[in-house]
Amino acid sequence: MTTDLNRRRFLISALAGCSAAASPILTPVTMASAPWDNRVVVIILRGAMDGLDAVRPVGDPDFAGLQDGKLRGGEEEPLMLDNFFALHPALSDLMPLWQAGELSFAHATSTPYRDKRSHFDGQMVLEAGSGNDVDGRPRDGWLNRLMQIAPGVEASTAFAVGRSRMAILDGEGPYSLWEPRTGLNVSPQAERLLELIYHDDPLFRDAATQAFEIVGDIDAEPDPSDEMSADMNMMAEVSGNGSLNAEVAKFVVERLRNETRIATFSINGWDTHVRQGQTLPNRLRGLARTILMLKAGLGPVWSKTSVLVMTEFGRTARINGTGGTDHGTAGAMLMAGGAIRGGRVLGDWPGLRVADLYQGRDLLPTRDIRAYAGWTMRGMFGTSSSDIERVLFPGLELGADPRLLL
Repeated sequence: MTTDLNRRRFLISALAGCSAAASPILTPVTMASAPWDNRVVVIILRGAMDGLDAVRPVGDPDFAGLQDGKLRGGEEEPLMLDNFFALHPALSDLMPLWQAGELSFAHATSTPYRDKRSHFDGQMVLEAGSGNDVDGRPRDGWLNRLMQIAPGVEASTAFAVGRSRMAILDGEGPYSLWEPRTGLNVSPQAERLLELIYHDDPLFRDAATQAFEIVGDIDAEPDPSDEMSADMNMMAEVSGNGSLNAEVAKFVVERLRNETRIATFSINGWDTHVRQGQTLPNRLRGLARTILMLKAGLGPVWSKTSVLVMTEFGRTARINGTGGTDHGTAGAMLMAGGAIRGGRVLGDWPGLRVADLYQGRDLLPTRDIRAYAGWTMRGMFGTSSSDIERVLFPGLELGADPRLLL
């Protein structure tokens, strides 16, 4: 166990509560150790990342017609991944991973959740690993169900970090909680109420988001007395509003370098209804730094690590009147790590013609995001296809193996 927690605390049992949808002040993390040598990190981007902006299909002839020249490209030089997809410039720090074969993307992917486009429902479906029926979803998370069927897993080997539970690892198995430093003593229920109130009010939403970020930055400065690699210290210093995520990444690294094998945490603030051209780049830069901090801190362990970055749904193909995008359906997920067969954008591209869009407004899903997670669990931990389709993700058909791993 950790000796000096610097105002962090361990709690022995899962706390009840709701996960915040798009609130920027909560970064929950959960972890579990198991008798495997490989490591998996699952990062959930709460608020719905715009996959069409993060990984731009510039080779699609209809892509430019959906833009206004200021978003998803503008005058910035694209970072071409291949002859069809380009990376958002704010993710440029990840290009060395792409070139080294340690970074891939899967496009036109989503959970089975459709049409209502609720953050809370979408995140619950994603974390439960269930189908479209929100009310009929499993009561536990799919990572917890993996823990239930894995041999040799004990209660003391599971960790949860954050003031509310991560539903993805919520379940019958007991687990401890680690709480990062936060500047506001706001309950998860109060945060959820705040998100509901300000979600449809752009002025209040932006002001509240900025206030929470400022408070989080002040309180979450890295502790110079903590031991951390020089590369991680450097990235923490320039991480801006990702300083809380830097603290989380450092703790995850400390655990993964020892007995922990599975870690999951969330990064908030991806609900870009307005001024996406100004807000999304900051989020993407913070995500890139978080991934690079994991790589720098893990050292040789990185070679047997897979990082899955998932979000509850995508965003609309067209830009709205306030320079943002609204809740959509299909999006993109990111995969990184030394165990990843990188340098590829996976998935069947559905096209962006109006007739090809889902309900005439969203990127059409062509593959279930749960299948990518399932193939990762099979390759990293030897989980059987039967257990993946029946236990982890009930009702899923894995489909063809995309050969995600080396």
